[in-house]
Amino acid sequence: MTQTWQITTVDDAAAARIAAARLAAAHGVSTLERTRLVTALSAQLRQCLVKGGTWLLTLRTTVPAAGQGPGRLTVAVRAREGNGSGTQASWEASVDVPEPGDGVGAAQVPGDRTAFADALLSADEDTSRVLARLTEQEELVAFHREELHQTNQGVLALHAELDAAGRVQRELYTAERHARTEAENARRRLTFLADASAALTASLNHEEILRRLPQLLVPAYAQSVDVWLFADDEKAGKHGPHPAAAVVAARTGRPQFAADHPGGLPGVDDHPPSALHPTQPLLCVPLPTRHAPLGVLTLTSPQERWNADDAIMLVELGRRASVAIDHAQRFEHNRDIAETLQRALLTDLPTTPDLSLAARYLPATHGLNIGGDWYDAFRQPDGSLVAIVGDVTGHGLHAAVMMSQLRTALRAYAVDGGTPGQLLTRLHVFLHHLQPDLYATAVIARFRPDESTVTWAAAGHPPPVLRTPGGRVRVLEDKPGAMLGIPLHQDIRDHTADLPPGSTLALYTDGLVERRAQGIDPGIQRLADALSAQRARDLGRDLERAADRILDPMLSDSQRDDDVCLLLCHISGSATRRTPGRAPA
Repeated sequence: MTQTWQITTVDDAAAARIAAARLAAAHGVSTLERTRLVTALSAQLRQCLVKGGTWLLTLRTTVPAAGQGPGRLTVAVRAREGNGSGTQASWEASVDVPEPGDGVGAAQVPGDRTAFADALLSADEDTSRVLARLTEQEELVAFHREELHQTNQGVLALHAELDAAGRVQRELYTAERHARTEAENARRRLTFLADASAALTASLNHEEILRRLPQLLVPAYAQSVDVWLFADDEKAGKHGPHPAAAVVAARTGRPQFAADHPGGLPGVDDHPPSALHPTQPLLCVPLPTRHAPLGVLTLTSPQERWNADDAIMLVELGRRASVAIDHAQRFEHNRDIAETLQRALLTDLPTTPDLSLAARYLPATHGLNIGGDWYDAFRQPDGSLVAIVGDVTGHGLHAAVMMSQLRTALRAYAVDGGTPGQLLTRLHVFLHHLQPDLYATAVIARFRPDESTVTWAAAGHPPPVLRTPGGRVRVLEDKPGAMLGIPLHQDIRDHTADLPPGSTLALYTDGLVERRAQGIDPGIQRLADALSAQRARDLGRDLERAADRILDPMLSDSQRDDDVCLLLCHISGSATRRTPGRAPA
C-alpha cells in the first residue's frame, strides 16, 4: 500500500508527520522504532522547508502473509519535478512491520501495555548510556580543570613575556612602517623621474620640451616654473629681470635656495629672498651641458616646502632636461642645415612647348628624416628630356651630401647619352664603389620631342603612374632593377610605354604613398585614384595647381615622418609626336 503527501508548508509537514506516526502504530511498529522514525522524518522535513519548493512524502507498506517473515514500512521524501529549490536530493528510511500472528499487528494500538513497557525499558537503557557518557565527560572536565589550575602561574608569566614581546613588536612595526613609507616615497620619486625623462626626451623640439616642464612639475613639486635659456635671450635681444639667485646659479653652476629662512637642502646653497618674489621660496637649478651652461630652471615652492629628497630629484631632473633641450637644439640646427642644403640642390625645371613639368618637395616634419629624396630634369645632347626622382637611404646631412653627388654623377653620365637603364646601371656601379654601405633607389623617364612614347627604367623604386588623355590610369609595373649600390652586378632594363598627347606621368618617392600600417600598394592605388580624378583641361592649363590638388588628399593621413617628392610630366595635347620607326605625317 502506498500513500503520498505533497509538502509545501509547515502545516503540510505536520499533517504528513502525524500520518506517518499513525500508520506505523497501526501496523504494530514498536514505540521506540516509531519514535526514531518520526524523529528522523521531522528532521528531514525541516530541511525540506528550509530549502523551499514542493516536496513529496511517500509511505509505502509491505505486509507479507503469515510465515513469510516481517514486512517493511518505508518513508521516502523527494523533490517534486520542476522544484524551484535547485536540488533533487531524496531521503528514505524504513522499519520492520511484525508478522501477523506474532502477538502484534494491525490490532495493536498505541496504548498496548506490553509495547509501552518495552519502550520504557529501551528508554531506561538509553538514559543509562547517556548518564554513563556524562560521567565520563565530567571526569574528563575535572582532569582538565586540575591541569589548568596547575598551569595558572605559568600562564601569568607567559602573559608578562607576551606584553614585553608586544612592546618590542610595536616598536619594530613602527620602524617598518616608517621604512616602508620612505621606500614608497623613493619609488614614487624614481617613477616620476623616469616618466618625466621619457616625456622630455620623446620630443626633438626644444620649445615643446619647455612647454612640458611646467606640466610635469605643477602642482606636485612647484607652484610655477620658469625656464631661462641664455640662447633664447640672445636671439630675442632681450635681457629681462631674473631673480638674483638664478643669476648666481647661472654664474656658479650650483643650485640656489632663496628664502627668508635656511633651506637645509643637500648640495644647494642658501641665498636671501628674491626681490621679485619676496614671500615665496625659490629653488634655482642650473641647466648644465658638456660645453657651457644652457640656462636656469626656477621653481616657486609648493604649499609644503621641499624636503631633501625632493630637492635632489629636482636637481637631477634639471640635468636631464638640459640634456634633452641641448639634443633638441642640436637636432634642429642640423635639420635646418640639411633642409637648406636639400632645397639648394633641387633644380629649376626646364620648360618645353610640348612637355610641362611640375614638382613638389616636402621635407619630413618628424625626426631628422630630410635629405634623401630628390628630383631633377634636364636635356640630353640629342634633345631628349630626362626626368628623375630618387631616394637615398639614410637621413640628415650625410644623405643630402650623397644625394648631391649622385645627382651630379647622373648628369655627367647623361652628357654621354645613354638610355635610362644604362644611366642607372652606371650610377649603380658608381655608388657601390663610392659608398659600399649606402644604397639608393631611382626612376628615370626619357621623353623625345618627336615620339609618342616614354622610355623609363627603375631601380628599387615605386613604379610610375600613367594617366592617358581619356582619364584611364595604370601603374607601370614592369619589373624594375634592384636598389642602387647593393653588392650585385646588374644591367637595368629599359621599358617603353605609349604616351599620346594629353597624357600625364607621375614620378614620386615612397614618402608619398607608403604608410606603416598599410604598406605601399594601397598608397599607389590612392595616387592613381587622385590622378584619375583630375580633369584633362586642368592638367593642361595649370599643372602646378594640379600637383597641389593631388598632394592634399594623399597627405591628409600622413605623419610626415619621411620626405615627399612628386614630379608630374604632362604631354601637351597639341604637340605632334610620332611612334619610333614611323615617319611624321
